[in-house]
Amino acid sequence: MRTAIATVCLSGTLTEKIEAIAAAQFKGVEIFENDLLSFNSTPAEARRMIESLGLKTVTFQPFRDFEGMPEPQRSKVFARAERKFDVMEELGCDLLMVCSNVSPDSLGGIERAAADFHELGERAAKRGVRVAFEALSWGRHIHDYRDAWEVVRRANHPAVGLVLDSFHVLARATDLSAIRSIPSDRIFLVQMADAPKLDMDYLSWSRHYRCFPGQGDLPIDDFMDALHATGFDGLLSLEIFNDRFRAGSARSVAVDGQRSLIVMLDELHRRAGSVHSNVPALPPKAMCSGIDFVEFAVDERSAIGFEQTLEGLGFRKAGQHRSKAVTRWRQGDINIVLNTDKEGFAHSFNITHGTAVCALALRVEDASKTMDRAVTVLDQPFQQPVGPGEMNIPAVRGLGGSLLYFVDRKTGWDRHWNVDFEPIETDDFRGAGLSSVDHVSQSMQYEEMLTWLLFYISLLDVRKSPVQSVIDPGGVVQSQAIETPDGSFRLILNASQSQRTLSSRFLNELFGSGVQHIALTTNDIFATVERLKVNGVDLLPIPENYYDDLEVRTDLSAVDVERLRKANILYDREGEAEYFQVYTKTLGGGFFFEIVQRRNYKGYGAMNAPIRLASQARLVSDTMSSGL
Repeated sequence: MRTAIATVCLSGTLTEKIEAIAAAQFKGVEIFENDLLSFNSTPAEARRMIESLGLKTVTFQPFRDFEGMPEPQRSKVFARAERKFDVMEELGCDLLMVCSNVSPDSLGGIERAAADFHELGERAAKRGVRVAFEALSWGRHIHDYRDAWEVVRRANHPAVGLVLDSFHVLARATDLSAIRSIPSDRIFLVQMADAPKLDMDYLSWSRHYRCFPGQGDLPIDDFMDALHATGFDGLLSLEIFNDRFRAGSARSVAVDGQRSLIVMLDELHRRAGSVHSNVPALPPKAMCSGIDFVEFAVDERSAIGFEQTLEGLGFRKAGQHRSKAVTRWRQGDINIVLNTDKEGFAHSFNITHGTAVCALALRVEDASKTMDRAVTVLDQPFQQPVGPGEMNIPAVRGLGGSLLYFVDRKTGWDRHWNVDFEPIETDDFRGAGLSSVDHVSQSMQYEEMLTWLLFYISLLDVRKSPVQSVIDPGGVVQSQAIETPDGSFRLILNASQSQRTLSSRFLNELFGSGVQHIALTTNDIFATVERLKVNGVDLLPIPENYYDDLEVRTDLSAVDVERLRKANILYDREGEAEYFQVYTKTLGGGFFFEIVQRRNYKGYGAMNAPIRLASQARLVSDTMSSGL
């Protein structure tokens, strides 16, 4: 298939959009009419710019309110079409996309529409161009691809074909079986768009919430399987209307678009058991079995307090890097690395962001294949100098300029603790019962959230949960979890449009997106909390009202509720499954730890999030007041 992207997907001027599309390695571009109208030169100059960057204009769109118009409007729309053909000739484009009529003046009838398209086909053929008909999901008379196909079939003209748009087809939950019987040579253009499941009118849904394949909830795979059954091998393009995309970086969004197509087509051919010459063969998505380590970039002064925090949480210093000012802190299966070295990546990260998580390392089955897949889906590899005999662990750039490392047993990258670190033995070590990393929570700009969702689901074998709206005293936070089927790796993505939420304040303090909190597991949260109190760890206080309500709305005994109250532990239940969670107070920069205990519980205590956020906001307010 030939792939392309529409300029409407991106922010910026036409020139900025075209440069971003070329940088993302596309070869075809759909020109949205408004982008050309605002271009400060001629269509011929636009063509020269497009072709100079190795691109070709594959579609000019949209041509609106065409079929079924009464006179004198009918004559006017044909005259307008002739003018569009002139523009297409200057652009070097041979396909005009026509969307179904929404005008209140339009007249219904398949035969009437077919007659109009036959005449348009005659005019187009004389100009050496073609036209393709799309059924808008909110079309006045034609809003079903099956009716649009019937119009094309009856028009019976070689210059008239069909557009299939995944959003318009799937948003209405239209049956897909009819697609399989459409001759592939009559499908002139396929436009791809995903979207979250929302209960709203089709027009608003389409104009504001479309997203790239994989970022939403529509059954894109089913659509592609039906398309594949036709033998279609033509033009496949992305057409996305999305407020986040318009507010984001054009280059970043264009890369996301290319990444989404690469992954979507690879998965299609895997399901079909076939390959395609235009689609790079990808290694399978990486199977992740957990987090090998979390690395913090810390300066020497801040390291003193951070080490005290780790000691309070029950961690012990377990290793010293052989050549760098880097220490390993360990408890159970949890490894935390403190990097105070004055050279290298972590030092630069610390200068920019302060004390913050600069890297995560994932345990995968095959690190080499994971890197191969990462490069193919356009992730950015990272390398830095290492000392003699030290391991150069494969990595890519992650959220906020941080790193994502990959370690495995197969190629021996998991030996880095033995190769790079001198062990430190501690005879009197006593932990706090923490055993593993339960999940990591990352906060990011609202415009970035779909980008990083796609980043993770393109690289790792994970599933995504529905987006949840979490109420913060300063606004609403959008939260989405991605996790492996067995729960060995869990990641929470958070973003907010409000600048007053805890998530947004964290971004301001960090000077960018990053890890805001890490949840650690215990098998006995009450014993862990007792140990943390002995160690002097400050836990987040929870309001008395929460526990009064807990006693009323659950079947917990008064004794159980009192135990939770004294320990500041939050509680949730789903059936017989239980979840316990407690938080440290925020550390420098707004980062904090969470301690959790799961009893067959699959979620993240979403109902408790507003209580936690309100408690954290109250502490921030109290701190600011006392500072005054």
